[in-house]
Amino acid sequence: MASDHKVGGSSPSGRASLMLGVNAMSWYVYIIKCSDSSYYTGISTNVNRRTKEHNGKKGAKSLFGKLPVALVYKEKAKNQVEAAKREREIKGWSHLKKEALVQKLAWSKQKGLP
Repeated sequence: MASDHKVGGSSPSGRASLMLGVNAMSWYVYIIKCSDSSYYTGISTNVNRRTKEHNGKKGAKSLFGKLPVALVYKEKAKNQVEAAKREREIKGWSHLKKEALVQKLAWSKQKGLP
């Protein structure tokens, strides 16, 4: 799993602020398409930075032979736990099902839908 930050802090005030939603980070599930047309799914609080890290070989080692990669999908999650659950779900999908999700997003954007 590709995650950037741990939820909660070492101090009670850090945990309270996250529980109350103050200074809470937005978490995203993302899919990148690799140079061999395979897909990689991960989670991050900053998807654009994470994609650059993957391309700079600072990400998952399994991608090193599949660079460059391109971001093709991102989905906002309620929190890190929900993002990780959705990541696991998508990782269990076939290539064709992931492709359909990516194409659905592309179609929605083309039609001007949210």
